[in-house]
Amino acid sequence: MAGPAGMRLSCRYPRRRFGTSPKLSCVRVLVIGSGAREHALVEALRRDPGVSAICAAPGNPGIAQHAQVRPVDPCSAEAVVGLARELGVDLVVIGPEVPLVLGIADAVRAAGIACFGPSAAAARIEGSKAFAKDVMAAAGVRTAHSEVVDHPGELDAALDRFGPTWVVKDDGLAAGKGVVVTADRSAARDHGAELLEQGHPVLLESFLDGPEVSLFCLVDGETVVPLLPAQDHKRVGDGDTGPNTGGMGAYTPLPWLPGDTVAEIVDEVVKPVAAEMVRRGVPFSGLLYAGLAIGQAGPAVVEFNCRFGDPETQAVLALLDSPLGALLHATATGTLAQAEPPRWKDGSALTVVLAAENYPARPRTGDVISGADATEANTEVLHAGTSLRDDGALLSAGGRVLNVVATGADLTEARTRAYDRIARIKLPGSHYRTDIALAAVEDRISIPARV
Repeated sequence: MAGPAGMRLSCRYPRRRFGTSPKLSCVRVLVIGSGAREHALVEALRRDPGVSAICAAPGNPGIAQHAQVRPVDPCSAEAVVGLARELGVDLVVIGPEVPLVLGIADAVRAAGIACFGPSAAAARIEGSKAFAKDVMAAAGVRTAHSEVVDHPGELDAALDRFGPTWVVKDDGLAAGKGVVVTADRSAARDHGAELLEQGHPVLLESFLDGPEVSLFCLVDGETVVPLLPAQDHKRVGDGDTGPNTGGMGAYTPLPWLPGDTVAEIVDEVVKPVAAEMVRRGVPFSGLLYAGLAIGQAGPAVVEFNCRFGDPETQAVLALLDSPLGALLHATATGTLAQAEPPRWKDGSALTVVLAAENYPARPRTGDVISGADATEANTEVLHAGTSLRDDGALLSAGGRVLNVVATGADLTEARTRAYDRIARIKLPGSHYRTDIALAAVEDRISIPARV
């Protein structure tokens, strides 16, 4: 990989063996993306002694403190492949969903470079909710009843077939913000009409009961390896109030989740979907994210994503005790079945998102951020939407600006550390939720009795 002076970086680490997987030596990694998820990936890769060099494109100022960054368009196959070749990387890791849906992983693999991320055909599991529903139906996986509406004249009659709680989604990619869940029929209709006016098909779903769980699984064809379950907080305000966002915080593990639930989700949801993708000739390779509601009838799928989720990744990777590069490389090269299972640190991890004024609507940007650079034990500040001014000042440059990630012996300690740290970061007009994981700490989350 090229260094700041254009020289290729030599390998710093001896060959080492991870489990029974092929030997991994001096892996040079290119991470595609610019948010806190990618910052978390870079930090975890830095802890892997089998990774010799890391570059991020386009990256962000936080990532640039510890890795090379290059101003490359993540949605340009030509630019990504060109950079990967220039740097001589062994592995490309694609963070965001849009490049995956556009087929950037296909282009990287066609160039003979290992890539962590599904093909465009497999990424439809997130890119088209109708496609995902079809896959789940064929695989016999429980999910909400749904109906696609693609004409304004059909909207009212379709809404009459749902409720009393309406779930109205953009059928395509919406960065987590294309969903309205409401008991107000007029609000559901307004959102559906707005989507249709923009030319987007609308997906109506029945409401699923029970608390939600995010489960990340490394998937290599029909091989499925789960990571820790997490819970995201989508609404902008405390008490799950206000509009949906890309996520305001997350925590892991989930003290209220029965110990056998992850195995149940893997066996009844993820493995059947992975097998169905193989059967269709579009095997999944990468990170398959299952968002589920744990209700009276057991786990039911709310949605699938084709990549690491944001902000859950930040919490999950904070507890990873295995070499991340080895896991991603094994997935990308079809050897996940031979890889050593992930190991996890004891305790809990929590991430809180610092958002700009007016987020999730059009955020205010360009304000100076202070207090983000201090280093403290058991906490880290990850950059999501930031930029640097010519004089070196750190500025806000997006809706979700920073993430504070903290670990502790339990959720109470992790919460205390995270909120102590975020309180010392100053950004005019910024806001954050004060109740991330609070319901879990206060034992206010329960799973409905099975029927």
